[in-house]
Amino acid sequence: MTKENILYTHSFKSKIGTIRIASTSKGLAILTLPGEPVQYFKDLLKKNYPNWKIERGGSINKQVEKQIEKYLNGKLKKFSMKLDLQTTPFRKKALTEISKIPYGKTKTYGEIAKAIGNPKASRAVGSANATNKIPIIIPCHRVLASNGLGGYGGGLEMKKKLLKIEGAL
Repeated sequence: MTKENILYTHSFKSKIGTIRIASTSKGLAILTLPGEPVQYFKDLLKKNYPNWKIERGGSINKQVEKQIEKYLNGKLKKFSMKLDLQTTPFRKKALTEISKIPYGKTKTYGEIAKAIGNPKASRAVGSANATNKIPIIIPCHRVLASNGLGGYGGGLEMKKKLLKIEGAL
């Protein structure tokens, strides 16, 4: 088994609850939020990396944990880690644009759609946001519906917590 086929997993307790992460040799691949069941994390691993060997640890995961802790304590405004984003080209484009939303700021699904050159694709942007496998790092909590908060995979209370940490709510 090569290093290319190993998925490193790690979980840690943060001030908002337990966060589970997985990375490949290329970068962070999966992050699940507190409140999301451990089975959801396992299902993501199985679905996205079906024939990979799973090991605990990983140097990327330690870096991710440190950066998330700093972020949650208001001491980090921009993440700097490698990502291994496995998704469709459209979703990758949308998530890349979402990654550009600055700390403490928000945008609507429509604004993201316009920014990627597809102004009628706000629903598709919403779908990309909903399937983001790396929340917090790709700050999908910063994307709002035109009529309010919109949804969030970790629940609206989690979205509000993250926006409050950033002073955006």
